[in-house]
Amino acid sequence: MTYVVTENCIKCKYTDCVSVCPVDAFCEGPNMLVIDPEVCIDCDVCVPECPAGAIYDENDVPEGQTSFIELNRELSGQWPTISQMKDPPADAEDWDGVTGKLEYLEK
Repeated sequence: MTYVVTENCIKCKYTDCVSVCPVDAFCEGPNMLVIDPEVCIDCDVCVPECPAGAIYDENDVPEGQTSFIELNRELSGQWPTISQMKDPPADAEDWDGVTGKLEYLEK
């Protein structure tokens, strides 16, 4: 079991979760974060820290977003680890809660 970053992180990319992760399991892409399932220790401290509510236990990923389980695995092998909080994009609040954002994911 691991935790998974889902669609609502796209274009929001809040990094509050990064600051509490004890094992640096987050990886940063151009407009989204993912969790490396090989590093995640399933502690769940990141879940309540995500302002966008985009992090789920892999067994609880919402219907229609299960592809993010494999996407986190794939992209965590390509993107660098992030271990410090950064400012979110200026328009993050505008994108929070918008559905259908997968088309905007920059790999």
